[in-house]
Amino acid sequence: MDNAAQKLFLDIETLPAREEDFKKLKKIYRNKKKRGFVLGTFEQYAATTGLDGTWGRIFCIGYAIDDGPVQCLVGDEVEIIKQFWDMARDMDLFIGFNLIDFDLRFIVQRSIIHGVKPSREIPFRRYSNNPVYDVMWEWTKWGSKISMDELSQALGFKSSKGAIDGSRVNEYYQKGKYKEIEKYCAADVELTRKIYKRLRFEG
Repeated sequence: MDNAAQKLFLDIETLPAREEDFKKLKKIYRNKKKRGFVLGTFEQYAATTGLDGTWGRIFCIGYAIDDGPVQCLVGDEVEIIKQFWDMARDMDLFIGFNLIDFDLRFIVQRSIIHGVKPSREIPFRRYSNNPVYDVMWEWTKWGSKISMDELSQALGFKSSKGAIDGSRVNEYYQKGKYKEIEKYCAADVELTRKIYKRLRFEG
């Protein structure tokens, strides 16, 4: 892998569907229940949409280019997505944790929902680490998944998890604690960069 390649480390924080979409979601929920899906209450079902770009939405995208400072794209979701693709145009390598199965897929799905054309094609092929380097899969060698928290502790890195973790992002959002979410997202980006460098035996 070319060490001169421009690297983009990234992580996203997401939220469940907007309340204005609940009418559609309730219809989907009822149909799934009739078909035997175990979904819990509608409120529990709606909360899970934050893990799916079909209905969930992006709150922020944390990123760092090479060894540069970690920053966050926040605000209107459409503008966040546009800014991301403007930046992605010139990147050689996209690096993240569970990037293939979550972050990049979510970004692409939301891009389609909002009609924002990606500035480039990003392949989602398995068993490859270029141009997408998924540190989770690089660690497991495409075996079972591992959490970032567990891997960071095994490598001797301080966990990015504090009072907030991914399961509490919407709770913090509802309380207006936006800066705390951004800080958590930024910490994940920094930790991703550390894990990547350890995997590459850099530094």
